[in-house]
Amino acid sequence: MKNVSILGSTGSIGTQTLDVIRRNADINVVALAAGTRVADLAAQVREFKPQLVCIGKEELVPELKTLIGDMDVKIVSGAEGLIEAATIGSAQIVVTAVVGMMGIIPTVEAIKAHKDIALANKETLVCAGHIIMNLAKECNVNIYPVDSEHSAIFQCLNGENRGEIEKILLTASGGPFRGKKRADLENVQLEDALKHPNWSMGRKITIDSSTMVNKGLEVMEAQWLFGVPADKVQVIVQPQSIIHSMVEFKDGAVMAQLGSPDMRLPIQYALYYPERRELNTERLDFYELAKITFEKPDMETFKGLKLAYEAAARGGNIPTALNAANEVAVARFLDRKIKYLDIPDIIEYAMNEVDYIKNPTVEEILSTQKTVTDMIESRW
Repeated sequence: MKNVSILGSTGSIGTQTLDVIRRNADINVVALAAGTRVADLAAQVREFKPQLVCIGKEELVPELKTLIGDMDVKIVSGAEGLIEAATIGSAQIVVTAVVGMMGIIPTVEAIKAHKDIALANKETLVCAGHIIMNLAKECNVNIYPVDSEHSAIFQCLNGENRGEIEKILLTASGGPFRGKKRADLENVQLEDALKHPNWSMGRKITIDSSTMVNKGLEVMEAQWLFGVPADKVQVIVQPQSIIHSMVEFKDGAVMAQLGSPDMRLPIQYALYYPERRELNTERLDFYELAKITFEKPDMETFKGLKLAYEAAARGGNIPTALNAANEVAVARFLDRKIKYLDIPDIIEYAMNEVDYIKNPTVEEILSTQKTVTDMIESRW
């Protein structure tokens, strides 16, 4: 029996993780953490019976107690509660599926507590990869990627020598605006940006996919996970989302991982690695599929991807500036306070204005986030 703690249990990755667990009898949920969806969290507690549950805001604790007060479960809240869920003694693996930079400190603390990590929080490596990877090595902790693309790369590298990687081929669907030019995006509405053609994801990551900022964050993740510089990570648009990513080796051989677009596959692989389990996902029918196509990303129209490569090249706290600016900009777009094309402009502004720190600590990363957030909120 494997014991798991899930941070972000009511989100897209969290609920799909619980679906994987629901279909297998040998994983025990010991902790659940969520933001503000009290009713959803209470239903999960009743079904999975964890030892500990964390709700994002202290003022929501009474409501949660009303719903699960008859159960033998410890209720905690806020940032401290999230850390408690990440470090609970009985957990062997922690699924980090919270959205945003709030995932960094719980991940650090979980690694220090010698928990393996099923990583679904991009910001952890984008902003603190230099800290996380060294700490994981020091604590002898495994980091299993949950993103479909990084899981694909991880699978392609299984049994291979990472020193023989020529480059990583990171695939992208292209999002709902693939093929559009900047002029076509002038009057994009929120509803248009939320219509992803292939994947079912949360609102924030769906917007990130539409701007291709998400792919830029994945480039920076890949450089830390697999020990290659960002300029060796090549983005390829693959609209069918059948090839989830590829690795090219020094001898010219290319290995790819293919499958239907179902996030439960990388989640299950991370939870059970190196074992593969039966999964009731749609099987590929290559006769019906007929063809898989590839395109070069348009980094002038989708400027967020270009800015991500620039942030990776500059390093230091610049990836944090990019990420923090994107978080604020996307939140404002979701609230209909800015235009769609304001998002990359806000990111570029933050990257150019923030004071550079070469090798930031966690405290300096969080300080950069606050500085960037204040900077943007005072101007937009």
